[in-house]
Amino acid sequence: MRARVIYNPTSGREILKKSMIDILQILEEAGYEASAYATTPEPLSATKEAERAALAGFDLIVAAGGDGTVNEVVNGIAGLEKRPTIGIIPAGTTNDYARALKIPRSNLLDAARVIAEGNAIPMDIGQANDTYFINIAAGGYLTDLTYDVPTKLKTIFGYLAYLGKGAEKIPQLKPMHMRIEYENGIFDGMASMFFVALTNSVGGFETIDPNIVLGDGKFTLFIVKTANIFEILQVLVQVLNGGRHLENANVLYTHTSFVKAEALDGSRLMINLDGEYGGDAPTLFTNLQQHIQIIGNTSDYAEPIDQEVDEDIFAGAGTGFMKEFETLSPDEVTDKHLPYDGKDE
Repeated sequence: MRARVIYNPTSGREILKKSMIDILQILEEAGYEASAYATTPEPLSATKEAERAALAGFDLIVAAGGDGTVNEVVNGIAGLEKRPTIGIIPAGTTNDYARALKIPRSNLLDAARVIAEGNAIPMDIGQANDTYFINIAAGGYLTDLTYDVPTKLKTIFGYLAYLGKGAEKIPQLKPMHMRIEYENGIFDGMASMFFVALTNSVGGFETIDPNIVLGDGKFTLFIVKTANIFEILQVLVQVLNGGRHLENANVLYTHTSFVKAEALDGSRLMINLDGEYGGDAPTLFTNLQQHIQIIGNTSDYAEPIDQEVDEDIFAGAGTGFMKEFETLSPDEVTDKHLPYDGKDE
Protein backbone atom coordinates (compact mmCIF):
# COMPACT_ATOMS: atom_id res chain seq x y z
CA MET A 1 0.00 0.00 0.00
CA ARG A 2 1.16 3.53 -0.76
CA ALA A 3 0.40 6.74 1.10
CA ARG A 4 1.03 10.32 0.01
CA VAL A 5 1.07 13.07 2.65
CA ILE A 6 0.16 16.45 1.16
CA TYR A 7 1.00 19.12 3.72
CA ASN A 8 0.78 22.88 3.95
CA PRO A 9 4.15 24.09 5.30
CA THR A 10 2.59 27.33 6.62
CA SER A 11 -0.15 25.65 8.70
CA GLY A 12 -0.12 25.31 12.47
CA ARG A 13 2.52 27.98 13.04
CA GLU A 14 4.68 25.93 10.67
CA ILE A 15 5.11 22.93 13.01
CA LEU A 16 4.18 20.38 10.32
CA LYS A 17 7.60 20.56 8.72
CA LYS A 18 9.26 19.65 12.01
CA SER A 19 6.99 16.63 12.56
CA MET A 20 6.93 15.18 9.04
CA ILE A 21 9.60 12.51 9.56
CA ASP A 22 7.74 11.14 12.58
CA ILE A 23 4.41 11.22 10.72
CA LEU A 24 5.87 9.26 7.81
CA GLN A 25 7.37 6.72 10.22
CA ILE A 26 3.96 6.09 11.83
CA LEU A 27 2.47 5.42 8.39
CA GLU A 28 5.37 3.16 7.43
CA GLU A 29 4.88 1.13 10.60
CA ALA A 30 1.21 0.73 9.63
CA GLY A 31 2.26 -0.92 6.38
CA TYR A 32 2.32 2.02 3.98
CA GLU A 33 5.10 3.05 1.65
CA ALA A 34 4.84 6.72 2.62
CA SER A 35 6.07 9.91 1.00
CA ALA A 36 5.33 13.61 1.40
CA TYR A 37 4.64 16.64 -0.77
CA ALA A 38 4.83 20.25 0.47
CA THR A 39 2.29 22.53 -1.15
CA THR A 40 3.50 25.65 -2.91
CA PRO A 41 2.04 29.15 -3.42
CA GLU A 42 0.86 28.00 -6.85
CA PRO A 43 -2.97 28.02 -7.01
CA LEU A 44 -4.53 24.59 -6.36
CA SER A 45 -1.17 23.03 -5.53
CA ALA A 46 -2.74 20.46 -3.18
CA THR A 47 -5.59 19.74 -5.61
CA LYS A 48 -3.23 18.97 -8.47
CA GLU A 49 -1.00 16.74 -6.35
CA ALA A 50 -4.01 14.85 -4.93
CA GLU A 51 -5.31 14.14 -8.42
CA ARG A 52 -1.87 13.06 -9.59
CA ALA A 53 -1.43 10.72 -6.61
CA ALA A 54 -4.91 9.23 -7.07
CA LEU A 55 -4.31 8.56 -10.77
CA ALA A 56 -0.92 7.06 -9.88
CA GLY A 57 -2.68 4.48 -7.72
CA PHE A 58 -1.95 5.67 -4.19
CA ASP A 59 -4.24 3.94 -1.67
CA LEU A 60 -4.22 6.74 0.92
CA ILE A 61 -3.86 10.49 0.64
CA VAL A 62 -3.27 12.41 3.86
CA ALA A 63 -4.28 16.07 3.96
CA ALA A 64 -2.07 17.76 6.55
CA GLY A 65 -2.97 21.38 7.22
CA GLY A 66 -6.11 23.39 7.78
CA ASP A 67 -9.62 22.99 6.43
CA GLY A 68 -8.53 24.68 3.21
CA THR A 69 -5.92 21.99 2.58
CA VAL A 70 -8.48 19.24 3.19
CA ASN A 71 -10.84 20.97 0.77
CA GLU A 72 -8.18 21.12 -1.95
CA VAL A 73 -7.26 17.46 -1.54
CA VAL A 74 -10.90 16.36 -1.76
CA ASN A 75 -11.36 18.53 -4.86
CA GLY A 76 -8.45 16.70 -6.46
CA ILE A 77 -10.11 13.28 -6.18
CA ALA A 78 -13.87 13.90 -5.93
CA GLY A 79 -14.42 13.85 -9.69
CA LEU A 80 -12.51 10.61 -10.22
CA GLU A 81 -14.14 7.20 -10.63
CA LYS A 82 -11.61 5.54 -8.31
CA ARG A 83 -11.00 7.62 -5.19
CA PRO A 84 -8.37 6.78 -2.55
CA THR A 85 -9.14 6.95 1.16
CA ILE A 86 -8.45 10.31 2.82
CA GLY A 87 -6.67 10.84 6.14
CA ILE A 88 -6.44 14.15 7.99
CA ILE A 89 -3.72 15.67 10.17
CA PRO A 90 -5.19 18.95 11.45
CA ALA A 91 -2.79 21.88 11.71
CA GLY A 92 -4.93 24.88 10.80
CA THR A 93 -6.72 27.61 12.73
CA THR A 94 -10.11 26.04 13.51
CA ASN A 95 -9.81 22.47 12.12
CA ASP A 96 -13.59 22.09 11.93
CA TYR A 97 -13.61 18.90 9.88
CA ALA A 98 -11.13 17.11 12.16
CA ARG A 99 -13.22 18.13 15.16
CA ALA A 100 -16.35 16.67 13.54
CA LEU A 101 -14.58 13.32 12.97
CA LYS A 102 -13.06 13.30 16.50
CA ILE A 103 -9.52 13.43 15.13
CA PRO A 104 -6.97 14.67 17.70
CA ARG A 105 -6.24 18.36 17.10
CA SER A 106 -3.62 19.10 19.72
CA ASN A 107 -1.06 16.46 18.74
CA LEU A 108 -0.08 15.82 15.12
CA LEU A 109 1.37 12.37 15.86
CA ASP A 110 -1.84 11.24 17.61
CA ALA A 111 -3.73 12.26 14.47
CA ALA A 112 -1.30 10.21 12.38
CA ARG A 113 -1.93 7.22 14.66
CA VAL A 114 -5.69 7.53 14.00
CA ILE A 115 -4.91 7.33 10.29
CA ALA A 116 -2.75 4.26 10.88
CA GLU A 117 -5.75 2.52 12.47
CA GLY A 118 -7.56 2.88 9.14
CA ASN A 119 -11.18 3.23 10.29
CA ALA A 120 -12.76 4.82 7.22
CA ILE A 121 -16.15 6.56 7.29
CA PRO A 122 -18.25 7.03 4.12
CA MET A 123 -18.80 10.80 4.21
CA ASP A 124 -21.07 13.12 2.28
CA ILE A 125 -19.48 16.00 0.42
CA GLY A 126 -21.10 18.99 -1.22
CA GLN A 127 -20.84 20.15 -4.82
CA ALA A 128 -21.21 23.87 -5.56
CA ASN A 129 -21.59 24.25 -9.32
CA ASP A 130 -18.31 22.61 -10.45
CA THR A 131 -16.44 22.78 -7.12
CA TYR A 132 -16.60 20.46 -4.09
CA PHE A 133 -16.68 21.23 -0.36
CA ILE A 134 -16.51 18.97 2.67
CA ASN A 135 -17.82 20.93 5.64
CA ILE A 136 -19.43 24.31 5.10
CA ALA A 137 -20.58 26.61 2.34
CA ALA A 138 -21.81 30.10 3.08
CA GLY A 139 -22.83 33.32 1.42
CA GLY A 140 -23.40 36.92 2.44
CA TYR A 141 -21.80 39.37 4.85
CA LEU A 142 -19.02 38.23 7.23
CA THR A 143 -18.79 34.87 5.44
CA ASP A 144 -15.69 36.12 3.62
CA LEU A 145 -13.67 36.41 6.86
CA THR A 146 -11.74 33.18 6.37
CA TYR A 147 -10.29 34.12 3.00
CA ASP A 148 -10.03 37.86 3.71
CA VAL A 149 -7.54 37.34 6.56
CA PRO A 150 -3.97 37.14 5.16
CA THR A 151 -2.33 33.71 5.46
CA LYS A 152 0.68 35.09 7.37
CA LEU A 153 -1.65 36.79 9.87
CA LYS A 154 -3.51 33.51 10.45
CA THR A 155 -0.21 31.68 10.98
CA ILE A 156 0.97 34.16 13.62
CA PHE A 157 -2.23 35.08 15.46
CA GLY A 158 -4.55 32.15 14.72
CA TYR A 159 -8.19 32.60 15.78
CA LEU A 160 -7.62 36.17 17.03
CA ALA A 161 -6.91 37.19 13.43
CA TYR A 162 -10.50 36.26 12.55
CA LEU A 163 -11.88 38.17 15.54
CA GLY A 164 -10.02 41.30 14.54
CA LYS A 165 -11.15 41.11 10.92
CA GLY A 166 -14.73 40.47 12.02
CA ALA A 167 -14.77 43.60 14.17
CA GLU A 168 -13.46 45.58 11.20
CA LYS A 169 -16.28 44.36 8.94
CA ILE A 170 -19.23 44.82 11.33
CA PRO A 171 -20.04 48.35 10.07
CA GLN A 172 -20.51 46.91 6.55
CA LEU A 173 -23.41 44.68 7.60
CA LYS A 174 -26.60 45.21 5.64
CA PRO A 175 -29.36 42.93 4.33
CA MET A 176 -29.75 41.87 0.72
CA HIS A 177 -32.67 40.37 -1.15
CA MET A 178 -31.98 36.64 -1.48
CA ARG A 179 -33.88 33.83 -3.14
CA ILE A 180 -32.91 30.45 -1.73
CA GLU A 181 -34.55 27.24 -2.94
CA TYR A 182 -34.34 24.06 -0.85
CA GLU A 183 -36.03 20.69 -0.62
CA ASN A 184 -39.07 21.82 1.35
CA GLY A 185 -39.63 25.32 0.06
CA ILE A 186 -38.30 28.68 -1.08
CA PHE A 187 -37.04 31.64 0.94
CA ASP A 188 -37.55 34.94 -0.88
CA GLY A 189 -36.73 37.97 1.27
CA MET A 190 -34.14 40.05 3.09
CA ALA A 191 -31.22 38.25 4.77
CA SER A 192 -27.61 38.96 5.69
CA MET A 193 -26.08 35.49 5.28
CA PHE A 194 -26.77 31.78 4.86
CA PHE A 195 -24.92 28.57 5.72
CA VAL A 196 -24.98 25.11 4.12
CA ALA A 197 -23.34 22.64 6.54
CA LEU A 198 -22.31 18.99 6.32
CA THR A 199 -21.12 18.56 9.91
CA ASN A 200 -21.88 19.97 13.35
CA SER A 201 -18.53 21.76 13.61
CA VAL A 202 -18.39 25.16 11.91
CA GLY A 203 -16.12 28.10 12.71
CA GLY A 204 -15.12 26.60 16.06
CA PHE A 205 -18.74 26.02 17.11
CA GLU A 206 -19.76 22.43 17.86
CA THR A 207 -23.49 23.02 18.25
CA ILE A 208 -24.31 24.54 14.89
CA ASP A 209 -26.85 21.72 14.44
CA PRO A 210 -27.16 19.22 17.33
CA ASN A 211 -29.48 17.08 15.15
CA ILE A 212 -27.07 16.47 12.28
CA VAL A 213 -26.15 12.91 11.24
CA LEU A 214 -22.99 12.27 9.24
CA GLY A 215 -23.52 10.58 5.90
CA ASP A 216 -27.33 10.92 5.71
CA GLY A 217 -27.32 12.77 2.39
CA LYS A 218 -28.69 16.00 3.89
CA PHE A 219 -27.28 19.49 4.32
CA THR A 220 -28.18 21.67 7.26
CA LEU A 221 -29.40 25.01 5.90
CA PHE A 222 -29.43 28.19 8.00
CA ILE A 223 -30.60 31.56 6.72
CA VAL A 224 -29.97 34.57 8.97
CA LYS A 225 -32.86 36.94 8.26
CA THR A 226 -31.44 40.05 9.94
CA ALA A 227 -28.48 42.39 9.58
CA ASN A 228 -28.95 43.93 13.02
CA ILE A 229 -25.70 43.51 14.98
CA PHE A 230 -27.45 42.94 18.29
CA GLU A 231 -29.74 40.24 16.85
CA ILE A 232 -26.86 38.47 15.06
CA LEU A 233 -24.76 38.37 18.22
CA GLN A 234 -27.76 36.98 20.11
CA VAL A 235 -27.85 34.14 17.57
CA LEU A 236 -24.13 33.46 18.22
CA VAL A 237 -24.71 33.36 21.98
CA GLN A 238 -27.55 30.88 21.43
CA VAL A 239 -25.24 28.69 19.32
CA LEU A 240 -22.82 28.60 22.26
CA ASN A 241 -25.66 27.68 24.60
CA GLY A 242 -26.42 24.31 23.09
CA GLY A 243 -28.21 25.05 19.84
CA ARG A 244 -30.97 27.36 21.06
CA HIS A 245 -30.57 29.34 17.82
CA LEU A 246 -32.66 26.70 16.05
CA GLU A 247 -35.80 28.32 17.50
CA ASN A 248 -34.74 31.92 16.85
CA ALA A 249 -37.29 33.83 14.74
CA ASN A 250 -34.44 35.43 12.76
CA VAL A 251 -33.12 32.03 11.64
CA LEU A 252 -34.58 29.71 9.02
CA TYR A 253 -33.39 26.15 9.78
CA THR A 254 -34.01 23.00 7.76
CA HIS A 255 -32.39 19.87 6.29
CA THR A 256 -32.20 19.46 2.52
CA SER A 257 -30.35 17.54 -0.18
CA PHE A 258 -29.85 20.65 -2.32
CA VAL A 259 -29.78 24.45 -2.08
CA LYS A 260 -29.95 27.03 -4.86
CA ALA A 261 -29.04 30.59 -3.86
CA GLU A 262 -29.03 33.94 -5.67
CA ALA A 263 -29.30 37.66 -4.93
CA LEU A 264 -32.25 39.46 -6.50
CA ASP A 265 -31.36 43.10 -5.82
CA GLY A 266 -28.12 43.36 -7.76
CA SER A 267 -25.96 42.78 -4.68
CA ARG A 268 -22.81 40.72 -5.01
CA LEU A 269 -23.43 37.44 -3.15
CA MET A 270 -19.99 35.89 -2.61
CA ILE A 271 -19.75 32.18 -1.77
CA ASN A 272 -17.36 30.70 0.81
CA LEU A 273 -16.46 27.02 0.42
CA ASP A 274 -14.59 25.52 3.38
CA GLY A 275 -12.99 28.87 4.13
CA GLU A 276 -12.00 29.78 0.57
CA TYR A 277 -13.64 32.00 -2.04
CA GLY A 278 -15.94 29.88 -4.21
CA GLY A 279 -17.23 32.36 -6.77
CA ASP A 280 -20.39 34.45 -6.80
CA ALA A 281 -24.03 33.34 -6.77
CA PRO A 282 -26.18 32.09 -8.37
CA THR A 283 -24.95 28.77 -7.01
CA LEU A 284 -26.45 25.28 -6.84
CA PHE A 285 -25.31 23.18 -3.86
CA THR A 286 -25.82 19.41 -4.20
CA ASN A 287 -25.19 16.77 -1.53
CA LEU A 288 -23.18 13.79 -2.82
CA GLN A 289 -24.05 11.15 -0.28
CA GLN A 290 -21.19 9.02 1.11
CA HIS A 291 -18.95 10.03 -1.79
CA ILE A 292 -15.57 9.94 0.01
CA GLN A 293 -14.01 7.50 2.49
CA ILE A 294 -12.36 9.55 5.26
CA ILE A 295 -10.57 8.07 8.26
CA GLY A 296 -12.05 9.09 11.61
CA ASN A 297 -13.96 7.70 14.59
CA THR A 298 -16.45 5.23 13.11
CA SER A 299 -18.25 4.71 16.43
CA ASP A 300 -19.88 8.12 15.99
CA TYR A 301 -20.86 7.65 12.37
CA ALA A 302 -24.56 6.78 12.54
CA GLU A 303 -25.31 8.77 15.70
CA PRO A 304 -25.94 12.51 16.21
CA ILE A 305 -22.72 14.44 16.83
CA ASP A 306 -21.83 15.20 20.46
CA GLN A 307 -23.40 18.51 21.51
CA GLU A 308 -20.61 19.43 23.92
CA VAL A 309 -19.18 22.87 23.12
CA ASP A 310 -15.40 23.16 22.76
CA GLU A 311 -15.06 26.45 24.62
CA ASP A 312 -11.27 26.60 24.46
CA ILE A 313 -11.49 28.08 20.97
CA PHE A 314 -12.98 31.19 22.56
CA ALA A 315 -10.25 31.64 25.14
CA GLY A 316 -9.08 35.15 25.91
CA ALA A 317 -10.75 38.07 24.16
CA GLY A 318 -13.42 35.95 22.45
CA THR A 319 -14.81 34.41 25.64
CA GLY A 320 -14.77 37.66 27.57
CA PHE A 321 -16.61 39.44 24.79
CA MET A 322 -19.35 36.82 24.51
CA LYS A 323 -19.89 36.65 28.28
CA GLU A 324 -20.13 40.43 28.50
CA PHE A 325 -22.57 40.52 25.59
CA GLU A 326 -24.92 38.07 27.33
CA THR A 327 -25.44 40.64 30.08
CA LEU A 328 -26.60 43.35 27.66
CA SER A 329 -30.21 44.25 26.98
CA PRO A 330 -31.51 45.69 23.71
CA ASP A 331 -32.00 49.06 25.46
CA GLU A 332 -28.24 49.31 25.99
CA VAL A 333 -27.61 49.39 22.24
CA THR A 334 -29.00 52.47 20.53
CA ASP A 335 -30.56 52.16 17.10
CA LYS A 336 -28.27 54.79 15.62
CA HIS A 337 -25.26 52.50 16.13
CA LEU A 338 -26.83 49.55 14.27
CA PRO A 339 -26.74 48.97 10.51
CA TYR A 340 -30.06 49.04 8.72
CA ASP A 341 -31.77 45.69 9.17
CA GLY A 342 -34.51 46.05 6.57
CA LYS A 343 -37.17 46.88 9.15
CA ASP A 344 -39.11 50.13 9.00
CA GLU A 345 -39.41 52.23 12.13
